[in-house]
Amino acid sequence: MQNKYKEIDMNDFENIKKIIGDTERVLFKGDINPDYSHDELGGIEKMPDILVKAYSTKEVSDIMKYAYENHIPVTARGSGTGLVGACVPLFGGIVIETTGMNKILELDEENLTLTLEPGVLLMEISKYVEEKDFFYPPDPGEKSATIGGNISTNAGGMRAVKYGVTRDYVRGLEVVLPSGEIVELGGKVVKNSSGYSIKDLIIGSEGTLGIITKVILKLIPLPKHNISLLVPFEELNTAIDAVPSIIKSKAIPTAIEFLQREVIFAAEEYLGKIFPDKSSDSYLLLTFDGNSKEQVEKDYEKVADLCLELGALDAYLVDTEERKEAVWSARGAFLEAIHGSTDEMDECDVVVPRNNVAEFIKYTKVLAKEFNIRIPSFGHAGDGNLHVYICKDGMNADLWNEKRIDVFKKMYEKSLELGGLVSGEHGIGFAKKEYMFNQYDGGHLDLMVGIKKSFDPKNILNPGKVCQ
Repeated sequence: MQNKYKEIDMNDFENIKKIIGDTERVLFKGDINPDYSHDELGGIEKMPDILVKAYSTKEVSDIMKYAYENHIPVTARGSGTGLVGACVPLFGGIVIETTGMNKILELDEENLTLTLEPGVLLMEISKYVEEKDFFYPPDPGEKSATIGGNISTNAGGMRAVKYGVTRDYVRGLEVVLPSGEIVELGGKVVKNSSGYSIKDLIIGSEGTLGIITKVILKLIPLPKHNISLLVPFEELNTAIDAVPSIIKSKAIPTAIEFLQREVIFAAEEYLGKIFPDKSSDSYLLLTFDGNSKEQVEKDYEKVADLCLELGALDAYLVDTEERKEAVWSARGAFLEAIHGSTDEMDECDVVVPRNNVAEFIKYTKVLAKEFNIRIPSFGHAGDGNLHVYICKDGMNADLWNEKRIDVFKKMYEKSLELGGLVSGEHGIGFAKKEYMFNQYDGGHLDLMVGIKKSFDPKNILNPGKVCQ
């Protein structure tokens, strides 16, 4: 696809300022903060020529019309918490930041929907709806991410094992297309069989097909009771082998996370807080929720007994505020803790069938020894989505790049061998394109490229990402 774009000049800057009408929200080249050149993980960097802090759908639409007419690349950006370079403007051009579009517009209690702008943070959604006795189940680890970013990667999170992922809770979208046209997709209806589901193409497209400017989310009633279990095992294999039995028990947990001691130590050091137990090599962290206290208790007791039968060393009830804070703050800080323990890192966000989780993690230990590199991991045992990190730990740049490429190649080959996929929830962006190309055959990729061309014939929206 064509990637020869207009070179941004001062005339473009002045024209964009006229479109916005607020000069403080339009910045040019050297005045732009370097943070806009990368996402949270870093490693892929490119500065935009123009940064626009958009406040409305009309502003986004008018900017896209200008960019389309002048063949200027545009990249949408939320909080910048991504890990695969999806919000990095590889060809410069315009970055449209949507964090200023952060209004909650309507809570419809009769239709159980929440209408909001894309810049609302995940943590704000949870607080707002739970105060009103409603529940938005998707629970990605990065609570400071925007809902627009979550939808763009179809984020999953810990509660996916029971409730599903972001796509399952998006009822409707307002989207600005590359041409600047505004389209409404879906709505408040529960069912929709009216032609192709364009809405579901936008979800997970990482800003390559359109820019989300309004969202309608599905809510459910807030479960009245929840409790967690921390279950230590002597080794990871025993812990992971217990997961299929837990799920088959019909006492379906809200989440089933696996934790390993080395990551718990990193979180303790990062947070300055003590984890309730760290005597074992591996743990399962399970949560249960429901409207009946009796049913929740019955479920966790059944699973606790089952885990003990399957080799667990104990089963700790996480029922006090102190324990909840210690356990869940540690789990929420794993990524930041690993990041803080090294000078650079990269992530493998694979998903494999649940019964192959232990085999994949065991393979990462083999690679760590083979390449003499640290590879900590954690993840969602209940849905097979693993977060595996390789750490630079001070090695020189050439050696780091060589090892990183070799280790990733082997890990992604292993995930495919085990029936897995390249990404479970963090997306492809730029960093994982090569591995996705190895995953899919020509027909699959041809369809993806064809969809991109249909939406964006000039290839101006987030070029160089996903299938390009």
